[in-house]
Amino acid sequence: MMKLNILFFLVLFIGAVAAGNAQTGIITGKITGANGQLLGAATVAIPALNKGAASDSTGIFRLEQVPFGTWQMEVSFLGFRSYKTNIKVDRKEITHNVVLTQPADNALNEVVVSGTMKEMSKLESPVPVEVYTARFFKANPVPSVFDALQTVNGVRPQLNCNICNTGDIHINGLEGPYTMVLIDGMPIVSGLSTVYGLSGIPQSLVERVEIVKGPASTLYGSEAVGGLINIITKKPVNAPVIAADIFGTSWGEANVDLAAKFKAGNKAQSLLGVNYYNYQHPIDNNNDNFTDVTLQNRISVFNKWSFHRKDNRLFSLAGRYIYEDRWGGEMNWSRKFRGGDEVYGESIYTNRWELFGTYQLPVKEKILFQFSTNGHSQNSVYGNIPYMADQYIGFGQLVWFKTAGSHDLLTGLTYRYTYYDDNTPATADANDINKNKPANTNLPGLFVQDEITLNANNKLLLGLRYDHSSIHGSIFTPRLNYKWSSANRNNILRVSAGNGYRVANVFTEDHAALTGAREIVFINDLKPETSWNGNINFVKKIYAGNTFIGLDATAFYTYFTNKIIANYDTDPNKIIYDNLNGHAVSQGISLNADIVFANGLKILAGATAMDVFRKEGGEKIRQLFTERFTGVWNIGYTFKSIDLTVDYTGNLYGPMRLPLLSETDPRSEYSPWWSIQNIQFTKKLGNGFEIYGGIKNLLNWTPNIGNPFIIARANDPFDKNVQFDANGQAMVTPDNPYGLTFDPSYVYAPNQGIRGFLGARYNLFR
Repeated sequence: MMKLNILFFLVLFIGAVAAGNAQTGIITGKITGANGQLLGAATVAIPALNKGAASDSTGIFRLEQVPFGTWQMEVSFLGFRSYKTNIKVDRKEITHNVVLTQPADNALNEVVVSGTMKEMSKLESPVPVEVYTARFFKANPVPSVFDALQTVNGVRPQLNCNICNTGDIHINGLEGPYTMVLIDGMPIVSGLSTVYGLSGIPQSLVERVEIVKGPASTLYGSEAVGGLINIITKKPVNAPVIAADIFGTSWGEANVDLAAKFKAGNKAQSLLGVNYYNYQHPIDNNNDNFTDVTLQNRISVFNKWSFHRKDNRLFSLAGRYIYEDRWGGEMNWSRKFRGGDEVYGESIYTNRWELFGTYQLPVKEKILFQFSTNGHSQNSVYGNIPYMADQYIGFGQLVWFKTAGSHDLLTGLTYRYTYYDDNTPATADANDINKNKPANTNLPGLFVQDEITLNANNKLLLGLRYDHSSIHGSIFTPRLNYKWSSANRNNILRVSAGNGYRVANVFTEDHAALTGAREIVFINDLKPETSWNGNINFVKKIYAGNTFIGLDATAFYTYFTNKIIANYDTDPNKIIYDNLNGHAVSQGISLNADIVFANGLKILAGATAMDVFRKEGGEKIRQLFTERFTGVWNIGYTFKSIDLTVDYTGNLYGPMRLPLLSETDPRSEYSPWWSIQNIQFTKKLGNGFEIYGGIKNLLNWTPNIGNPFIIARANDPFDKNVQFDANGQAMVTPDNPYGLTFDPSYVYAPNQGIRGFLGARYNLFR
């Protein structure tokens, strides 16, 4: 298998194209701010040539091999409005210095693709899209994209287990399986990797993250019910030649991000990135004899190729490989206890590969073929319960872009194949539970979208998708979006409504189905979930002298039918799965504020208030693990005289309802208000070097505060000393005074306390 993987990557990554003979020149210059500050890592691009570069730490940029002619050059830097000018290249070297003076719209003018599947200004998009740049995530360096999203308003990384620390991403209170995760627009993270696939994406290669809240099933199909997260990686032309980011923490964590770009001829460029994370120091600060944080050893390799073609047609290929070994459990656990019932441990080996790309057909019309394929193998044990699973997904779509007058048309044909097999009842043969029957599903579909420009200030977007599931038959998902903007684009109103659907696989999506002592019970065959959603979004831009204020407010409402509920309440010894005989609702309001002062102080802050519940038999029941209020902030200031930046980041969460095992369970039914806060200092040293350090979790908050314990029956993880009554309920005994069974699902916050961190970065541009 290893030889096949090596051969696979050799075939993918090797390519060369002969150099052209056209006359070319070089554009150089220096980029500074209004007060004369040197702007390093500013982006300089000539879009028509698909050519770009970035300025170094002294503000110097260099664009090489620019064909003779007149080209539009664009310069962008966070905190300033984009700068555009026409440059005439008629000699060997052209010098053009740029001074950025106008206050920023920050990310408001960013190019986005996630809302409509085509590149367009965020301001012009009829679908509200939130954009977070790589610079935003550097304010709080973390080892994975999963952790990086903790300071995004309305988005919460949710840990699902106190022992192995796997989790998923919640958007507006909806659980992780309702969130689709894309890499460069391709559906990569799904099924098994919903829980394990968000780690190991090299952050040195992340250009930006786009987030759409609300259903996007019309364009992206199943799973995009609550929203989508699109991780956009850097283009080779804009990336540094060499990039490195290395940091460690006082807990013994080590994270290494390395990236480099290189050419193969004049028409092929490649990005190679490696991420390595290691944590091997068991810590038990809450004295329950279980690791507070899972131990991990992970490596990820990412390679992306971009090819220059005639008429600037697109052609890109990318691949990623991940290996991860993680375990958590009793402090005296070791490999020899794996899968046994002597010492409890949860051990997960993950092997995963991905390949995806885009190819523009050599025809007059703009037609793209996009594809992705991945394989995921998981070898895991939860105590003495093995979970062995293999999943292979193939996805392809043909997309046609067509403009006809005021209509921007998008039509697509899609096909998705999923192979899934495990050792659980989910794939057991009906006649023999010990005989596996792999699940093979086919999901062809087609979609059409019409973006209508009614006039300069009004747009209407209509979309319809049809899918035919090999299991559930025909599924229709329509959507409608409307956008109004004032003449100066300082006021924007968006209204959207749409339908979403999702086909669930409990064992790949819900970690609670595998861990602990609860029995898994399916009442009926699970039907696909459907939802209707409505959003109202209003954006206001305010310029007060040299200060920019951006406000982004949203009201959202989602109504579910056939929602699949994990019922912890009916029987403390069971998790009961069934489609809801009623309905469920997620509703709320959110506000983002983006403030940039002329002196360099930047404030990004947001808050979301929501109510997420289900209604069954006339009773309203609040959803587990869902807060009613969340707030986030990211405050940064640079002392220009000494090139020192201070970033203060954090979040605040309101109480969540948590699963208890019995009426005598002494743990709190609701979590308290809690907050994770961090501070970081970054010092630029020149020549592309910078060092940073700070403190994470300043308040030293952990979920055991105020609780007698977090993991129920941690002293008896196999329930060997639990006595049960005739109905199968745990009895109160001197050894079990609360009548509990082993259960690690009572988790709402990271169990990692205060810690220091120190790191260094290096970027080489030329």
